[in-house]
Amino acid sequence: METVESVDGPPLETIESVFSVYEIATDGEEIHYYGTPLQAPEPMMRELWGVFRKHGYDVQLTVRHGEYVLVAEPLSLGIDTIPWTNILLFVATVFSTLFAGAMWYGIDPIGEPTQVWRAWPFTVAILGVLGVHEMGHYVLSRYHRVNASLPYFLPVPTLIGTMGAVIKMKGQMPDRKALFDIGVAGPLAGLVATVVVTVVGLYLPPVPVPEGATDPSATQIRLGFPPLLELIAAVIDQPLYTDDPRQNVNPVVIGGWVGMFVTFLNLIPVGQLDGGHILRAMAGDLQETIAALVPGVLFALAGYLYYLGGYSGNTVFIWVFWGLFAGLLAAVGPAVPVDDQRLDRKRFALGVFTFGLGLLCFMPTPIVIVN
Repeated sequence: METVESVDGPPLETIESVFSVYEIATDGEEIHYYGTPLQAPEPMMRELWGVFRKHGYDVQLTVRHGEYVLVAEPLSLGIDTIPWTNILLFVATVFSTLFAGAMWYGIDPIGEPTQVWRAWPFTVAILGVLGVHEMGHYVLSRYHRVNASLPYFLPVPTLIGTMGAVIKMKGQMPDRKALFDIGVAGPLAGLVATVVVTVVGLYLPPVPVPEGATDPSATQIRLGFPPLLELIAAVIDQPLYTDDPRQNVNPVVIGGWVGMFVTFLNLIPVGQLDGGHILRAMAGDLQETIAALVPGVLFALAGYLYYLGGYSGNTVFIWVFWGLFAGLLAAVGPAVPVDDQRLDRKRFALGVFTFGLGLLCFMPTPIVIVN
């Protein structure tokens, strides 16, 4: 780190009205202003944030070795280099979803590796709903000039071959509008893709159940269908359930199921999940009180299903896991916007509508494991 007399940041006179600077240093592209706040940190940062953004920097106030430091980092909204990590994870997720999809089509991916490619509709459906969801966040992040990465897909050997996708955001949220728009864009965009995938899947022919899967003594995995999926099937008058135990819905419908389940999970109103962003923008600090209740609700759901519903521990474990995860996210807390003024009524109404859609995606037992 080197001390400098002049830097590319905002003029000192625009800073020193609220933060008295006695030393400036650089660390790579970052500019560090050491000084003394002249007013309370929150209103000071509201004023300084706009000044630094005007000159192309994100700024945060920290304390290092007992000294107050404004850390200014260049605001980067574009893609500077080829995002190799994103690309490699995406390619890996293509292969992992093909592998998982093959089993939904009754193809043995180990015994018939040359036939795995036939599961491409499943892969397109899964990556489509996940990708559109994350790109909804990305596009609105760019619109509000919040630094965000491209989606990182997560290849994991699960029933669907992935644990979803995420984007990484840096810097602070400008205001509640940005926090709300970025949070709500993912679920709404993802649900549009989910509806399209579901309709296409319902019109495709069912597939044979894999050999041995109908054996009553074999371990069976059954998916619970959310109300939204059943509603779509009823509206387009396509069967969701079959009377023939030797047939399953087309695996593309599973892509729609994934989109709905991901939407519900993301709309859980804790921490920095989409639901946490949306509720923080709508309710302010009350969001943290509501978030603190969520883990208990999820644990209660698991207990009800296990003790009164008669479901196995394997079936209800998903809610135990999400109860623990929600508790961790609630402890970390939500994103706090720089400008914390109330949200407008139109966005508030859209938030209520979005949470309503999330409830239509809820299923008490997403995955039922029998035997």
